Amino acid sequence: MNSVALTAFYTLGRKEVVRILRIWSQTILPPAITMTLYFVIFGNLIGKRIGQMGGFDYMSFIVPGLVMMSVITNSYGNIVSSFFGAKFSKHIEEMLVSPMPNWVILFGHVLGALSRVILVGSIVTVISLFFTEIHIYNIWIVISTVILTSVVFALAGFVNACLATKFDDIAIIPAFILTPLTYLGGVFYSISLLPEFWQTVSKFNPVLYMVNAFRYGFLGVSDVNIYQAYAVMLTFLVVLTGICLTMLNKGIGLRT
Repeated sequence: MNSVALTAFYTLGRKEVVRILRIWSQTILPPAITMTLYFVIFGNLIGKRIGQMGGFDYMSFIVPGLVMMSVITNSYGNIVSSFFGAKFSKHIEEMLVSPMPNWVILFGHVLGALSRVILVGSIVTVISLFFTEIHIYNIWIVISTVILTSVVFALAGFVNACLATKFDDIAIIPAFILTPLTYLGGVFYSISLLPEFWQTVSKFNPVLYMVNAFRYGFLGVSDVNIYQAYAVMLTFLVVLTGICLTMLNKGIGLRT
């Protein structure tokens, strides 16, 4: 990495972090409030009637899923809003004509999404301590899953931002694709409760592998093979990176 690329990467990443902190009431506070409501309603009120799930009390079972839900929504939402905002205000053109390599533009924005995820994820984890005890089975699986999942959905958000032509376009994917995949990804339940057919269908949902890998890092239990989970995350990482760089190199959705 030459000095120009390094300086550009640092500057872009710093700009993203400053943006997140400057509008903390939009980027950090809402997820914290939303997850608190999930803990109260699903974990505390409903969880008492459900009892145990996967050998653990229901609150402990859903904590990893709720943290991962915040990781997914915030990594995706951060980059899609930031990059589309750059397109909308036309200052994306300044980055494209600068000596900044395209991979720096991409991963500078990804760094911003990862920074927001770390902040929000940490806050949600602290909030969960008010409702249940947390025991970490493997800290390296927890850290690596958060990073991989955050980067994957940040890259997916980047694709959405490139293809979007109006603000409504950046809301369609989260509403009609991201939210259903997340809710059906084992956040609130173990797929072992489902009939065999729906267990098979659920295994085509990539979010299932991310949630279960993260849950394995906390509890040591998973509905899917942990190696398969990493294979899914790494595959999406490579494919989406290639798509994003191709779109940047060809100016798809960026040049009018």
